[in-house]
Amino acid sequence: MTAFLNELNNLLDPVAQPARAPAMRAYMRDQFEFLGIATPDRRAAAKPLLKRFKAAPAEILLELAQNLWELPQREYQYVALDLLAMHYRAMQPEHIPALLGFVQRKSWWDTVDGLAAIIGDILNGRHDHMDDAIKQTDFWIRCIAILHQLGWREKVDTERLFGYALSQGQEKEFFIQKAIGWALRDYARHAPDAVRDFLSTNKNRLAPLTVREAAKHL
Repeated sequence: MTAFLNELNNLLDPVAQPARAPAMRAYMRDQFEFLGIATPDRRAAAKPLLKRFKAAPAEILLELAQNLWELPQREYQYVALDLLAMHYRAMQPEHIPALLGFVQRKSWWDTVDGLAAIIGDILNGRHDHMDDAIKQTDFWIRCIAILHQLGWREKVDTERLFGYALSQGQEKEFFIQKAIGWALRDYARHAPDAVRDFLSTNKNRLAPLTVREAAKHL
């Protein structure tokens, strides 16, 4: 791990712009420290190193991600997400609990959205652990359950999507309301009539923000 971090830092240091860090921190409501690296620069710099883990087992990928998650600067969590997203095929549904563990630490919309995409890619039509996740007290975990079918199109389990939405429909948490709207809007690109009918029937059971987000392109 020490060698990995040393090599990663050698790649990231030349593209870091410390003067950008205060604005990046402010954008995240002063919750995280930043090195001041723009996303395209970070991905381009780290890609050669991350690609070398193509044949790595899930346990190694998760261990590397875990160590990156411990570091204070937010870019390291982004590199962890880049690593897991690049090699998600090495992971199986049995690794979802470990990924949900990341969701519960240093959570904000940026890492939760990234983890939802990775979990969705791993499940790819399955729903292991999601029925339990939607019942958790941690609203970020519930966001994962709501968002895990993003981009699935014809693979979307409509009953689950709508059921999860209604189970959280009166939730006051902004990010839950937003996640439901995002999930419905995404599915509306594939099945607009189904989403339109769902919104018409259940408008009073959903937050106004959710309805606005879901209907944005209908």
